[in-house]
Amino acid sequence: MAYTLITANRNYSSWSLRPWLLMKALGIPFTDRLEPFTKPSNYDEFRAFSPTGQVPALVDDGVTVWDSLGITLYLAGRHEGVWPADPAARAFAQCAVTEMHGGFSALRNDCTMNVGVRVTPRPMRPALVRDVARVREIFEEGLARFGGPWLAGEAFTVLDAFFAPVAFRVRTYGLDVGKGQAWVDHVIAHPAMQEWEAAALAETWREVGHEEELLACGAITADYRQA
Repeated sequence: MAYTLITANRNYSSWSLRPWLLMKALGIPFTDRLEPFTKPSNYDEFRAFSPTGQVPALVDDGVTVWDSLGITLYLAGRHEGVWPADPAARAFAQCAVTEMHGGFSALRNDCTMNVGVRVTPRPMRPALVRDVARVREIFEEGLARFGGPWLAGEAFTVLDAFFAPVAFRVRTYGLDVGKGQAWVDHVIAHPAMQEWEAAALAETWREVGHEEELLACGAITADYRQA
């Protein structure tokens, strides 16, 4: 196995963060290849390495695996620890991961990921209120049922990786996730998350479309990114 993981900007790319963090946290070696967003749609350029024209993509000895969930399933067949070992925790993780992968559209749209800023959000639409409440439920249930400090118990798993972009959103927009804040603080303190954040803050390029999406989400109160 000779993995190359292709990802995009650290500030913006929540989908990239998931497999990157998973592989870092589990000690799965890979070559890190960054293909930044340079305009609102990079579909044509990204088609050179991914059939969907999107990131992330994993290349393993000539085999291309696309989509964060597809990469997760591929890695789970080759490495221990991707899913929790406990059957109940495993079932919870599998359901929550697929829920995250396919849902939470209001959270994605109204609280776009930008690691390096802090934002006072606009008044929440009912759909966003529901999404944040559901995130809080998942965090609190996982911690209560499996004892923490991770969402499925003592060990970091893909469940934590899939919700890691939400942790950055919670901090950026000051979202209330109740007792789930303990997990948010814990995952942001993970060395790999700190590495990702440091790279995000060091980025000097800006992509207009992502910056416009951010301004539509609320008022920026702090910007820690390099100018």
